[in-house]
Amino acid sequence: MRKYMMKIVELSPQVGTSAQITPEDVPAIAAAGYKLILNNRPDGESPGQPSSEAIAAAAAEQGLEYRYVPVNGMNFPGIALEELAAIFDQGGRVLSFCRSGTRCANLWVVSRPEEERAAARDRAQQLGYDLSLAERLLQAPG
Repeated sequence: MRKYMMKIVELSPQVGTSAQITPEDVPAIAAAGYKLILNNRPDGESPGQPSSEAIAAAAAEQGLEYRYVPVNGMNFPGIALEELAAIFDQGGRVLSFCRSGTRCANLWVVSRPEEERAAARDRAQQLGYDLSLAERLLQAPG
């Protein structure tokens, strides 16, 4: 039995998220029309997880762009939100992944322009994601 099972959840028509993926999942990701894989999970977060390097190699073999932007609860949201928004909005379909997909959903919500954020929050909540990381950031004083 596989340790990691990919299940893509569509946050929007352009952005999907998944729990941990493996290099073996990458052909199916390409076949589903995704153009970029965004890895938000730090390498070594749990024993036996596939490395960023292995997934990047599999993405390259499939002609997919790959971005490694590790984020955890302590450094959320990590890099500048403008850069994350640019990744999510780059024009092709983006598949983001982390341990469970929750960090990615939170990152997607906080990277949305203010006029889109409420709809993004509602969508992620309807899909069952805990948005406490996003809420903490959005409620922080300027």
